[in-house]
Amino acid sequence: MHEVNQWPAPSSGLAVRTDEAKARRIHRKLVAQVNEQDHAKTRATLRSAIESWLARHARPIAAAGIESTSVTGDGLPSGVRRAELLAALSVATDLGLGLPEEHVLRQTIIARRVAELAGLPSAMQESLVSTSLLAWVGCVADSYEMAHWFGDDRRLRSESYAVDKAGPRMLRFLVEQVERDAGPLRRLTAIGRFLVAGGLPAAAGSMVTHCQTTGDIAERLGLPADVGRALGQAFERWDGRGVPGRVRGADLEPVIRVVQIADDAEQHHRAFGVEAALTMLRERRGTEFDPELVDLVCAHADAVFAGLDEATVDLASDELSEDELTHALRTFGDYADLKSPAFLGHSAAVAVLAADAADKLGMPASDVVLVERAALVHDLGVHGVSAGVWAKPGPLSVAEWERVRMHPYLTERTLARVPRLAEVGAVAALHHERLDGSGYPRGLRGDSIPVAARVLAAAVRYRTAREERPHRPSADADAAAGLLRADAAAGRLDGEAVGAVLAAAGHRVRRRPTLPAGLTPREAEVLGLVARGLSNKAAAERLGLAPRTVGSHVEHIYTKIGVSTRGAAAMFAMRHGLVD
Repeated sequence: MHEVNQWPAPSSGLAVRTDEAKARRIHRKLVAQVNEQDHAKTRATLRSAIESWLARHARPIAAAGIESTSVTGDGLPSGVRRAELLAALSVATDLGLGLPEEHVLRQTIIARRVAELAGLPSAMQESLVSTSLLAWVGCVADSYEMAHWFGDDRRLRSESYAVDKAGPRMLRFLVEQVERDAGPLRRLTAIGRFLVAGGLPAAAGSMVTHCQTTGDIAERLGLPADVGRALGQAFERWDGRGVPGRVRGADLEPVIRVVQIADDAEQHHRAFGVEAALTMLRERRGTEFDPELVDLVCAHADAVFAGLDEATVDLASDELSEDELTHALRTFGDYADLKSPAFLGHSAAVAVLAADAADKLGMPASDVVLVERAALVHDLGVHGVSAGVWAKPGPLSVAEWERVRMHPYLTERTLARVPRLAEVGAVAALHHERLDGSGYPRGLRGDSIPVAARVLAAAVRYRTAREERPHRPSADADAAAGLLRADAAAGRLDGEAVGAVLAAAGHRVRRRPTLPAGLTPREAEVLGLVARGLSNKAAAERLGLAPRTVGSHVEHIYTKIGVSTRGAAAMFAMRHGLVD
């Protein structure tokens, strides 16, 4: 909990000037600051302080076009329904699962049909859509760990649908996937490490990470408690052999029982047809799945599977305010960054930098919002690339590089499903384009790249240079600035956009409120490093501590923030701004 007096007054220390760009920038930062608070009284106090500041600066605020100071969802309507956002996020989930586009949407159609046949109460049927669309969104949280053991995390997930996910069959499947593309000797060594050095616990722990991450995302997107409760059981089983293994049988939420069946049934139906889907369900009847629901599906197969290609998901739901939409897209950005420890905090940092640069260029308020939102979601498409590729320390193969070049396009396709976000996706997809045509994925030139995208491209270039990657160290501020100036001089980046980004980077003031969950400054440092995938030993070397001391810190951190895996800790760290 944050005490009100621990926060700076909105007008103090900000060197307020009554010009339009400053008004927009201060308003956006104040709103973002309030949005991060979990305590209702704190939010109310800060809202009151913002209103007081606005009253003292009414003229520049009016000129800047700031019409709403809402931070709790009662602002101007955005035209985007909550369920539409979940549907878009489900497409990114398809990418992470390594499955064909619309798997989750088709799964949701099947789930709705089964729920109706089963006579689930209307309240459960209403929550089923959100539960189904989000059920597997946390799959990316363990991508780094899965790539460590199996190389291609997307292939592992897609092929896992062929087996019952417990017992000897699952063990055999996992062993067969270890270093699958390596030579015989390397594979044998890797399999030995997997069996002896913790590969199996890591695989089980990944399911816990998944549930914790999904629950965090559901909470941040404002979904009700019953949805979160069902999502927490995504990997439980009817026979009690699931993860974390706390419930079984009829104690499982009816909604998640339906979603589990719909998930595997959709994949088998799409790949092999109705009979294959029914055979799979019968084989797992009473073990992985609710036997009564399996019998129901088998008895009404035509009604369950007919016309999936033409059917649509009913996305009727509440409409988000403009503030809520930006907050939701910030969650999308954190979700994108989970793909690799090297990416943590990247999207949020780019958004701050790009929005400030757009302000400095004097862009209209609506364009500043567009730049900020596009920056938040620009890397959603990274889920369409194996985590093993992003973690590769050496040169990429031709095939790997081609897949990397596609990730901006995948971002655009993910967001294009929401008409109101089509423009955001179009700008986000241009973050690697260059004025001289040397960029990707389309190789656009000059005037084909709008100003908003030019600012975003410069911000991404600067911020990426400042971050460490597996194939190179991070650049210091001066070196990163030199890279941007060189790109501008060579005609690759827009000179004005580069100037604005560098000005924004040079004048940003970092503020951090009291640390969440009672973390100490040292624990926050350790959390930031561990979230990025550093071992206790590596974090200890970085901080000049003993590995045992770091291990003790990690235990205390996990206890304080209520998680048990690195992926869930990473999500917490990004949510609370603890990743540099």
